Amino acid sequence: MPIKKISLTTLYFIKSNFSKGLLWIGLKIGLIDKVMILPFKGFGNENEIYFLGRVLKERGIVNSSLEDGPWKNFKKMYKRFMSWEIPGVKIKASFQHIEQTVITDEEGYFCVHLKSPHPFSIDAPWQEIRLELLDPVVKNQEQVTAVNKVFIPYKNVEYGVISDIDDTIVPTGTTRLLTMLKTTFLGNAHTRLPFPGVAAFYQALAKGNDGIESNPFFYVSSSPWNLYDFLVEFLEVHSIPKGPLMLRDLGLSREQFIAGSHWEHKLRQVEKIFEIEKNLQFILIGDSGQHDPEIYLQVVKDFPERVKIIYIRDIKTSRQTKLLAIEKELKNLGVPMLLIKDTWEAAAHAAAQGWIPEAAIGQVQAAAEEP
Repeated sequence: MPIKKISLTTLYFIKSNFSKGLLWIGLKIGLIDKVMILPFKGFGNENEIYFLGRVLKERGIVNSSLEDGPWKNFKKMYKRFMSWEIPGVKIKASFQHIEQTVITDEEGYFCVHLKSPHPFSIDAPWQEIRLELLDPVVKNQEQVTAVNKVFIPYKNVEYGVISDIDDTIVPTGTTRLLTMLKTTFLGNAHTRLPFPGVAAFYQALAKGNDGIESNPFFYVSSSPWNLYDFLVEFLEVHSIPKGPLMLRDLGLSREQFIAGSHWEHKLRQVEKIFEIEKNLQFILIGDSGQHDPEIYLQVVKDFPERVKIIYIRDIKTSRQTKLLAIEKELKNLGVPMLLIKDTWEAAAHAAAQGWIPEAAIGQVQAAAEEP
């Protein structure tokens, strides 16, 4: 067995047993007195639904405000990362005529993948799934339930949009570690601002050319699941269309030391969306800072004729040679990739293709010029 594998196995054994011991102590002395189900928005089609969730100690995190200072923001972020996960408990998911019971893993995560031989009865794009914790965790535990929302294509859907978040929607300084840590831990959903014009452009894409807000958005990021509620609030505060977020787990596991491959995570999540939303074509949006162009190229290869356009925010000039090579390969596959510096460039292109109204270009430009 390779040394790296032996080290990982040993470290994971130590970490796993330490976590179990810490959880036992937390339950015994009352540090964990209330638990919660935290579901992550999902998606599906007429016969299946997919989403993830987590069972945690109740964290008591409320929405932020513009007046919150760095210390208050830090305390909330501390609660997000220093969480108590509840492993090995059963969650029952119920939707219309089917139920599924799943068990949380060692990090408290669970996955619900409902499949039905008969089409669901759908009267709106967002459907509610009821969740219930079946096992007792704390003394005198009351019923623990939650309701999750999942998107199912309904009417007037022209296309879907899959977007990265970091350095695509919001500047994060991922190429500068200290800047990234500062903005993550000391800011909040109000103080972190998206790139100019992004909200207006995404709203236009959500409405499409018919003006009906029915085109779904999916957000795929390498940010950790710990930031889920923060990112949901960020999208809401800045009027960016809601949609499922596909994030990742950070931490030591059987397969990884700290974090798995950025490439593998994003590719797996994007292709999961393509597999379930099998009747949709997609607009893909990312940035040049990491490997979005390479990931999207692989998606085009794996799912021919499913991608309409790839928009890449060009934030890293050192990759120009590589980007031009990817652009050429995509062109040969029949999919254009547009490198953009400003959001209005993408809006102008989308309008020229008939995907959004011409008037949206002016709205994006006006939004970008707002102080």
